Amino acid sequence: MLENYSSVTEFYLLGFPGSKELHNILFATFFSFYSVTLIGNMVIILTVCVDKRLQSPMYFFLGHLSVLEILTTSVAVPLMLWGLLLPGMQAVSLSACCIQLYLYLSLGTSELLLIGAMAVDRYVAVCNPLRYTIIMNSHTCLWVVIVSWVFGFLFEIWPVYATFHLTFCKSNVLDHFYCDRGQLLKLSCDNSLFTEFILFLMAVFIIVGSMIPTIVSYTCIVSTVLKIPSGSGRRKAFSTCASHFTFVVIGYGSCLFLFVKPKQTQAAEHNRVASLMVLVVNPFLNPFIFTLRNDKFLEAFRNVMKRCRQLLKG
Repeated sequence: MLENYSSVTEFYLLGFPGSKELHNILFATFFSFYSVTLIGNMVIILTVCVDKRLQSPMYFFLGHLSVLEILTTSVAVPLMLWGLLLPGMQAVSLSACCIQLYLYLSLGTSELLLIGAMAVDRYVAVCNPLRYTIIMNSHTCLWVVIVSWVFGFLFEIWPVYATFHLTFCKSNVLDHFYCDRGQLLKLSCDNSLFTEFILFLMAVFIIVGSMIPTIVSYTCIVSTVLKIPSGSGRRKAFSTCASHFTFVVIGYGSCLFLFVKPKQTQAAEHNRVASLMVLVVNPFLNPFIFTLRNDKFLEAFRNVMKRCRQLLKG
């Protein structure tokens, strides 16, 4: 169906400029990041599933966030790594390009919704602790996760359809390491200004829409914590939100730079850097941000490792 609207049957990814030696360095660096991302997020998922002390809304959401991080980075990074090993440009079929862009945008949308839900969870935990278990019960948490996943995959159907509905006749070379929407729009010989404007509004709706509950939640959290008389109480309250807030700042910063701009075709070099933040750096940092200073998780992880050793010995 896509071929009816396009004279292009495949695209060529330019990837990263530079010498073979630079590509080898980039491959080693990104492969290390990707490996740590997979291992770290899988450790989070395994620990949350196995240890009963982590059966709470915060860790339930964290487990799903780790799943989304693994899937998001796996949509593009393996192809990027393969491209760094190959001489010249990398060929990608039109259908594969469409699927990659759809999965990337859908998973990213679901992740933003889940981050907003995690902010609300922290708000209820800090500002309304007596009703926390009633409000954030297992039924509510399950529905929040289901809605995040389903909405993300439904919401991105039209943007991807609109992108590949255009006629690509200028070239079939994408100045990127994956099928970036901005680069695809640049290859269109149709007037895509209206499509770009609609895509911009949809990106604003998702990113800003998920930021509003996050900002409101953290405003209420700060206001509540500052009213706590003891310094130790304030530090304890802030510590429950610090990891999520750090992730929010990094994640939203990258997304705002990458997607919320009226002209989607601008600045390929800057888009490449922002894409690396979203696809490589953020998923890599996720396990460290959420676990390194979390004594409860670290204790649970040690118990899981102890049980694994006992099973291997037995």
